[in-house]
Amino acid sequence: MENVLIATVLSFVVTYFSIPILIRVAELKHLYDEPDERKTHKQRIPTLGGIGFFSGFIIAATVCVPTLQNSPFQYMMAAFFIIFMVGMKDDIVGLSPLKKLIGQLVASFAIIYLGNLQITGMYGFLGITTLPSNISLMLTYFYFVVVINAFNLIDGVDGHAGSIGLLVSAVLGAYFLHVGEITYAVLGFALAGGLASFLIYNISPARIFMGDTGSLLIGLVNAVLVLKFIEVAGNPASKMPIGATPAVAIAILIVPLFDTLRVFSVRMLQGRSPFSADRNHIHHYLLDLRLDHRQTTLVSVSVNAVFIAGAYFLQGLGTTVLTIVVVGAATTFTGMLYLARKRKLTLKTATTIAQPAAQNAAAPKVLRVTTGGVLQDK
Repeated sequence: MENVLIATVLSFVVTYFSIPILIRVAELKHLYDEPDERKTHKQRIPTLGGIGFFSGFIIAATVCVPTLQNSPFQYMMAAFFIIFMVGMKDDIVGLSPLKKLIGQLVASFAIIYLGNLQITGMYGFLGITTLPSNISLMLTYFYFVVVINAFNLIDGVDGHAGSIGLLVSAVLGAYFLHVGEITYAVLGFALAGGLASFLIYNISPARIFMGDTGSLLIGLVNAVLVLKFIEVAGNPASKMPIGATPAVAIAILIVPLFDTLRVFSVRMLQGRSPFSADRNHIHHYLLDLRLDHRQTTLVSVSVNAVFIAGAYFLQGLGTTVLTIVVVGAATTFTGMLYLARKRKLTLKTATTIAQPAAQNAAAPKVLRVTTGGVLQDK
């Protein structure tokens, strides 16, 4: 408990005092996120915020994680550093999607092979228990890439990715603290403490953005925490076993995970790259419904929290049924947002067209008359 408390406070304090320095450096070096027609901000915003809570997180984790023999902690730290470097280079000079993907796979390799953390079974989903080793490996790599990018893709509104990352890491940190997995409890609360501090500067109106440096790190850390959660909570002999563990894990990540898989699927069905940009994310739907940044973030975090609580209380349904319920509820909610947004945009378009027509109808007609009669009716 002491380690966790120190990690939370230390990460918060280091991040809090790092951010103003990073804002100043970004301004001096002109490291900004430039506004465009797809983005929601209208002025240039510094993008180095991820360095701030990475510093707080790494220092807190290094100081507070207990030294254990054969611990995978050193390999996880190596993976976190790799993903940090990938994100920072992308923020400063830019990286192609392929190079970013390679960096993510290298970080995943460190955790899977060296950290020995892998999806080994489906816990009864569709009757499947143990997975063949090659399927297990491919599924684990796919899982890491999707979750890492999921937090990157929801980082489109002030405070959005940071708030959801805070919720997920705090929930998982609390679970690991309860079951005595101190290493993972420290990681969860160290990230939560850093994000809580970062959000002071990132809640709308944002003074700094986390950039890929921050969003990729949040994705990787939470991917590790969720995978460890499945391993521990899915063990009937653990201190707090949870039924339908994969379904509960999906619920924990529901907003970033479902949104990313949905958007990737839509883009590929349209013949586009899954990494191409558009305005099809859930936060875009909420913004188009005239919610501001704070309201959009509050709705997303609240929905994610409801899914977590609901999945926990419905764990008795079993993995297959609960997964269907969670995915079905997410699909229904997103569909309702889509229809509401479509109706709002249709009404807006109709109003925009009607206004010039009404103005033209109300304008007086001018008749140019000569001795030869009417020449033209304007």
